[in-house]
Amino acid sequence: MITEVKPLAEINQQAIHLLYQELGVINAVRFLKQFTVGFGDYTKEREVLFGSKTFDQIVNEIEQMRKPA
Repeated sequence: MITEVKPLAEINQQAIHLLYQELGVINAVRFLKQFTVGFGDYTKEREVLFGSKTFDQIVNEIEQMRKPA
């Protein structure tokens, strides 16, 4: 059996299109995200974002942001 060898970019495009058709956009994106490698350093980012705040302080800040102005 002889098959046509397509460029990888074309295969990727076709595969993503099929995933969207069969799974819907949201579930296709969720499926694809499991194969991507994250970036950054969460430990350093967490320290910048939260520093020495307690869980209760963070929850309180979130609740304050959610209150209508």
